[in-house]
Amino acid sequence: MTFDRLDDELARWADVGRVATLWWRDDDAVAMTRALAPLLELARAHEVPVALAVVPALLEGSLVATVAPAPQCSIVQHGYAHRNHAPAGAKPRELGVERPLEVVVAELGSGRDRLRTAFGPRFEPVLVPPWNRIDPHVVAELPALGFVGLSTFGPRTCRDAAPGLPCCNAHADPIAWRDGRRFVGAAHALDAVLDHLARRRRGTVDPDEPTGMLTHHLVFDAEAWRFVGELLARTCHHPAVRWVSIADAVRRGP
Repeated sequence: MTFDRLDDELARWADVGRVATLWWRDDDAVAMTRALAPLLELARAHEVPVALAVVPALLEGSLVATVAPAPQCSIVQHGYAHRNHAPAGAKPRELGVERPLEVVVAELGSGRDRLRTAFGPRFEPVLVPPWNRIDPHVVAELPALGFVGLSTFGPRTCRDAAPGLPCCNAHADPIAWRDGRRFVGAAHALDAVLDHLARRRRGTVDPDEPTGMLTHHLVFDAEAWRFVGELLARTCHHPAVRWVSIADAVRRGP
């Protein structure tokens, strides 16, 4: 069975007296939609925290109203408007240096203020760059803007992306973006989770970086949500697992 492999990996963590930390990030939130409902139900049913990466320039009031009674949800910032400013032929990115740095920084500050006003203490000033891409010159400006964390994709190479700016990434994205934006299937989706867990256990990546599950509610189908539900059910009460909030994830020390 697919999830037997997860049980085996978690048993190895338990054998050495360690707890595997995991966290959940969902990108591209702007409004309450039917597509978001399965995520909210799974987070509620399993009492697992989820960080909604919200695009501030596109935020609608329906999302604010939905999050208010949902204690499992915290809000992080997904760029500013999720617009591609890269030149033709280059990989898309919003937070590059194709525009003046002061323009990019001003947008991020404006977006931060909008999310803080809308969500109050639910807002965690952690930046999630659209397409998981950001220029180092922009990263260097984030602490001065009040950001306390950065989240992209893949194992981090060092704890801090800039002085005073912890990095906590996602590691498992179950969507085949270049193949019809489809769910890759439970076996392949689980592979990415197990790969990062095993590498942490062996010490070939930072063992203190929580393993991040990334979802995109706008493109998830029923099969993808079934996978997420099974993963949560198998882990939320497992003695060798602890699901952490984004606030805890970026504040974890080495």
